[in-house]
Amino acid sequence: MTEPRRNRPVAVGLGVGLLALAALGLIGLLRGLLPASPTAWLALSPAVLAGLCWAGQLWYVGYSLDAVGVPGAFWRRLFGLANALTLLRGALYAVVAGFVVVPAGTPLAWVPALCYGFGAALDKIDGTVARSLGRETDLGARLDTAFDTFGFVAAPLVAVLWGLLPVWYLSLSAARYVFLAGVRWRRFRDRPVFDRPDSDLGKYLAGVQMAFITAALVPAAPTDLVLTVAPFVLAPSLAVFARDYLAVSGRLPGRTNY
Repeated sequence: MTEPRRNRPVAVGLGVGLLALAALGLIGLLRGLLPASPTAWLALSPAVLAGLCWAGQLWYVGYSLDAVGVPGAFWRRLFGLANALTLLRGALYAVVAGFVVVPAGTPLAWVPALCYGFGAALDKIDGTVARSLGRETDLGARLDTAFDTFGFVAAPLVAVLWGLLPVWYLSLSAARYVFLAGVRWRRFRDRPVFDRPDSDLGKYLAGVQMAFITAALVPAAPTDLVLTVAPFVLAPSLAVFARDYLAVSGRLPGRTNY
């Protein structure tokens, strides 16, 4: 018991130091590339906001892995080709988040579409690399899920603030958190939680969402057409979240408790 307690401050210090290094590195890289003046409602520059978002994503993944007792040190398992690609994707999504404090009409309006689109492409590549190298891990899976979820918050939020998507499209950003909150509430009340349906439909629809959000962020995209198509793109994804919650709550037949 004594040795783990002695090592814990070192591990915590190393984690905090690496998070700070990650944030400062991204801030330094973006400082000369992004506009320095944020909008008045949030006194952070885009570069600082992007760095904080990336560090926050890494902290969340490290914390969630520790919480479920995944063996081994998070920071020692972070590096590798597949995880490096996933980390790059998280950094790109953090850059998108930085544009939350940049007004619409900026000369750099193409950057969110480029970063989010490239990150979406990497979403397919990092998994392929991990499988081909035999390096699929819980860490990689959690990084992938955390960055996907963050991307589905950052990119639609920028699009909504710039008038490129309707505000109700943010229901996509909230859907996963609502689903997880519902599952935790059932467990808190000692109610059974069942398996989700064994289906890849959600993954396919996530790819459709990534492509649509990227297109919506493109400055040359016809906004009227995007707004017309938006409900037809959004509805299937929300329906899948609703189906999954009905399944885990036992309202669909043939569910197995876990």
